[in-house]
Parts: sequence; structure tokens; C-alpha cells
Amino acid sequence: MLKEDLLKEYTCKIELHSHTMPISSCCKCSNERFLELYAEKNVKAICVTNHFSSDNAIFSDKTRSEGVDAYIEGFERVKELAKPYGINILLGCEIRFEESSNDYLMYGVNKDILMEITEYFSKGVLEYRKNVKHKDSLFIQAHPFRNNIIPIDPHCLDGVETLNFHTNHNSRNSTSAAFAKENGVQLFVGGSDFHEDGKYNAAALVAIAKTVPEDSFELAKLLKSKDYLFLLGDNHIIIP
Repeated sequence: MLKEDLLKEYTCKIELHSHTMPISSCCKCSNERFLELYAEKNVKAICVTNHFSSDNAIFSDKTRSEGVDAYIEGFERVKELAKPYGINILLGCEIRFEESSNDYLMYGVNKDILMEITEYFSKGVLEYRKNVKHKDSLFIQAHPFRNNIIPIDPHCLDGVETLNFHTNHNSRNSTSAAFAKENGVQLFVGGSDFHEDGKYNAAALVAIAKTVPEDSFELAKLLKSKDYLFLLGDNHIIIP
């Protein structure tokens, strides 16, 4: 099938990895500008995967419940701002446990799930994956070969982020892809890992699908179906 034919069938652009202010303190782009950039690229849905860890400021001098409420409030703020642009904002998270610098993307998220995650910040990823099962969610290791990141046993994961286009990090995407293949990983995701203003940062890599997911769980279901492609730089199609 020609590229033009695929683009006619897979018309909905979806960002799978992005960060917004103020929840991700490393984000250096206002939420308004963030949405302007994605609207210019005709993106229809954005999964906001803000950093979710015990050292996030949302948990400073707050209970776990208050911290989770602050996290969701940040998401809701962006979702409301996105309405005039016709962009659907989806709740996700990028988890870091206290044991290492590893990051894990999660799709299919709500307040109850976020609360459960906080209980395992100090216990680690293996304990979390052993004891907590969310059949409608996906747990993905993000950029597993970036500096200071250690790839974990793929059997503990639902998939691997093999394509990460953060402008200030070497994510070694080819190594991640080879690792995933060698270990029989069946689900691959990728995204822009947006943090900073710039027309080449927003939607650097997006998933493209036939429909727009309405919420975080529909996104997880779409990814599980594997009926999606990736669009790199609005020009190159990648089949995951």
C-alpha cells in the first residue's frame, strides 16, 4: 500500500508522550503555547504523561491523596484549555520508583490507579507489577537505553517505548528496537517526549490511527489492538 493510501486511512494523529506545566517541572513551555503547537500540526489527541514520582513537588507537604488530586487538576486544566482547539487530552503518567532513574509510561489511568501507584513508590517496579494488575491498562518502559536507565525484564512489561524524540537526550532508539525484538516484546510505542517550545519539538513523532480515543482507557485499548502506525516528522511512516 502506498504512503498516500495509508495516510487516507490513518487520519488521526495522537501524541503518546508529552509533558505540561506545572506538574512536570522540567517542562519549559506554557500550556497555551503547547496547545497552539499541536493544533498547528493537526493533532487530534494528546496523552499527557507528566512525571509521577515521590519527589514531584505535588507531594511536598501533602497527603498522597492531595498529591494525586493536584496531578489530576493539572491534567484537567490542560484538557479545558484544549477544548477550543478540538484536541482531546488523555490522562497518562510517567512513573519513577525510588529504586532507580527508570521511567515507565502508563496508559489507561484514573485516580484509583494513581493512588495504587503511590503505595509502591518506595517498594519498586517488580513489587508493583507482581501485586497490582490492571487489565485495561498498559505499562511500558520508556526510553530503556537512555543514560542512567536500565532495561528491566520484558516479562514485567506490556511493551517498550522504542521511539523517543526528546530533543535533549540520546534515547538510542535503534538499540531499544533491537532489544524489543530479541526479547519477543509484542507492543511498541513512541512519542515526542515534548518538554520545550519549538515547532520541531511538538508532534515530532505521533501515532496515527483510524479513530480518536475518547479517554485514557480507549487509548490503551487502541494500542493493544495494534491498529496504528507512527508518523515521523509529518513525512515518514513507521510500522511498529
